[in-house]
Amino acid sequence: MSKNIYTGFHAVEERVRRYASEKTHSSVLQVFYSKPGPRVKKILSLAKEAGIQVEESDQKVLDAMVAGLPEREKDHRGIVLTAEGEKERASNSVRLDQWISECPEKATVIVLDSVTDPHNIGAILRSCDQFGADLLVTGERNSTSNIQENDIIARTSAGASAWVPLAVETNLNRAVELLKEHGFWVYGADAGGTSLQSIEFAPKTCIVMGSEGTGISRLLTENCDSIVSIPTCGKIDSLNVSVAAGVLLYERHRQSL
Repeated sequence: MSKNIYTGFHAVEERVRRYASEKTHSSVLQVFYSKPGPRVKKILSLAKEAGIQVEESDQKVLDAMVAGLPEREKDHRGIVLTAEGEKERASNSVRLDQWISECPEKATVIVLDSVTDPHNIGAILRSCDQFGADLLVTGERNSTSNIQENDIIARTSAGASAWVPLAVETNLNRAVELLKEHGFWVYGADAGGTSLQSIEFAPKTCIVMGSEGTGISRLLTENCDSIVSIPTCGKIDSLNVSVAAGVLLYERHRQSL
C-alpha cells in the first residue's frame, strides 16, 4: 500500500464522494487547501461531512506536494487530497478532468456502461489499442474491479490493459457531461439509431457502449447527442458488445486516415 495524491476540483470531489459512500475504509484521507473559493468550499463541506480531515495550507506547500506528479496533475487548483493506504495507481490510470485538459483536438473516448464481462472488456481494450482510442472510461460500481490487475482482462486484451489510458468514474453521467462541456460529441451505440454508414464522426468523439442485457442506461441515453447503429443481416438480435465496439472503432479510425 502507498499514498496516492489527487489534485484538482473534479478528482478530489469524486474521491471524497467515493469515500463517503464506502461502508468501511481501508485508507486514510486528508484534504489540504489554499484557495477557499466556492468550489473548494463545497468540497471541504463534503469532506467534513464524510469525516475527512481538512487543513488550510500554503500555495507553496501544495506545489511541493505535487512536484513529483505527472505534468497534467500538477495544476492542483488550490486543493490536494492525500490517501494513505491505497494501492498504487497503474501508470495508465488517469483522472478524466486532467486528461481532458490535455487531450488533442482530435480524440476518441470509449465509455462502458455496465459492461462487466472481463472477456468483453479485454477484447474492447485490444480494439482500443489497435484502432487508436485515446481513453477508456468505466463506471466504478458496475465495471470489473481493478482492470489492470484482472488476469482474464489482461490475457484477452493481449496486454492492452496495461497501455490504454483508463479512467474509472464514480458517476458516468457526470463524466459524459464533462466530455460534452469540452467539445466531445457523444454517440450511443444501440439499435434503431442512425446507420453507421451515414455517420461522420466528430473530431472529438465519445462512443458509449451498454451491456448486452440492459443496453445503455436511460440517463446516459438522454445524454447522448445521437444514437448510432451497425447495419447487420443476421437472424439473431445483435452483435456481441466487444465486436460492436471493434466495428465502431474501426470505422472511426478509417475516417481519420
